[in-house]
Amino acid sequence: MIHIIGIGEDGLDGVSPVARSLIQSAEILVGGVRHLEMVDSPARKISWGVGLSHGIEELKANVDKHVVVLATGEPLWFGIATTLLNHIARDHIHVHPTSGAFSLAAARMGWAIPDCVCMTIHGRALESLNRYIAPNVKILILSRDGKSPREVADLLAKYGYGESKITVFEHMGGEKENRLEGTATGWTAQTADLNTIALECVASREARRLPLTAGLKDDLFEHDGQLTKREVRAVTLSTLAPQPGELLWDVGGGCGSIAIEWMRSHPSCRAIAIEQNDKRRSMIAHNGASLGVPTLEIVDGRAPDCLAGLPTPDAIFVGGGIAISGMLETCWNALPTGGRLVANTVTLEAEREMLHFQSNFGGELTRIAISREENVGRMTVMKPMAPVLQLSVVKE
Repeated sequence: MIHIIGIGEDGLDGVSPVARSLIQSAEILVGGVRHLEMVDSPARKISWGVGLSHGIEELKANVDKHVVVLATGEPLWFGIATTLLNHIARDHIHVHPTSGAFSLAAARMGWAIPDCVCMTIHGRALESLNRYIAPNVKILILSRDGKSPREVADLLAKYGYGESKITVFEHMGGEKENRLEGTATGWTAQTADLNTIALECVASREARRLPLTAGLKDDLFEHDGQLTKREVRAVTLSTLAPQPGELLWDVGGGCGSIAIEWMRSHPSCRAIAIEQNDKRRSMIAHNGASLGVPTLEIVDGRAPDCLAGLPTPDAIFVGGGIAISGMLETCWNALPTGGRLVANTVTLEAEREMLHFQSNFGGELTRIAISREENVGRMTVMKPMAPVLQLSVVKE
């Protein structure tokens, strides 16, 4: 059994008698240098090293010994326990949490944790914060280092949230605990590397406001015209019907709008955007970061040839290349039972391929016709956009 024990800035004083006994009787102690230095023990000590790989391999090689892993606070909340469970069988791991950064910061702020967004930028892109910034939202953030509060402040100011209130807690739970307060605009405080950020978002009149529903405004995306328009995008996302943890292939990604909105539907949703154009791949990366999904995977290639070897998707959206012979069939064959295929087109050539596919595999066709207001001289007319034919089919 590998015991993963959460430990705070107060060291062994903050752990339970059971956890203390396990630490003291351990044959092997594994953890970061800071935690290992807190414990006086004859046990063999192993630090994680670069990328955790050294420590993980050592754990696998010593599962028959009494091993204790020292972790920060709550090991299953963006902690090492989550990583280890991907490498070591659940039956070999027992987790002993203690009060972590989220619990401590919420207690000091007087915030109910269910009312907060809890996230980390430790080892993750700062731009992940973009998906959560909204008026009156409370966010608790595990920092990367002492530069993180300033980076968060600059990001808030960039999108019109400069008056947001920032509270930074340094070394919570230890003798060096300290609290710093200010607003995003003008944040100048120097901060210790070990810190946690409590953020209250305050929006200016000009602040960017991203809706929770599908159908972001078109001008939020950098694009060259290859963009699934807002109204059609909203219908398409509802047809794709994302579920937590699912993977989407966005074939012919364009500027990435479908993949991005798919990932924004739930933090665990994943997407791969397949795009052969260099400039558009750069747009996808920019849009993903700007809209809070910097982990969107981008594949350079021409479909359907480049699809082989990609992880099995739960849903596929085809927004380009439908007229290429075999495109829809290749996507269909990649889907598991229960997988969804959705394809949109405005061209007659692609429509012929969709009708041929439907005759063989079934599915539903929907014509989406949208008109938008447009000025003509001093008058206003409703100008129709190119009607979109949408094919939707579930693999039985």
